[in-house]
Amino acid sequence: MMEARDVLKRPVITERATSQLEEGKYTFEVDPAATKIDIKNAVEEIFKVDVIKVATLRVPGKLKRVGRHVGRTSDWKKAIVTVKKGQRIPFFEGA
Repeated sequence: MMEARDVLKRPVITERATSQLEEGKYTFEVDPAATKIDIKNAVEEIFKVDVIKVATLRVPGKLKRVGRHVGRTSDWKKAIVTVKKGQRIPFFEGA
């Protein structure tokens, strides 16, 4: 079992993720080895909210180039966490 602070890497603050806050959906970058149960437990432990649903997806890295050098960004895993109606994670509200 993973530690809660190791599961959640950072919040994802994009236009789409911000619009989903009204529906009680919060988006995080998570450890690629984390399961939905690990993510649920981590969010409940850190933010003291009740998690209803966890949706995960793998985001493929993109090709980037600087001059003639071509590289690739890392693949990463994203989790969209739905919390119980009426509950909020205040951490996101200030962003």
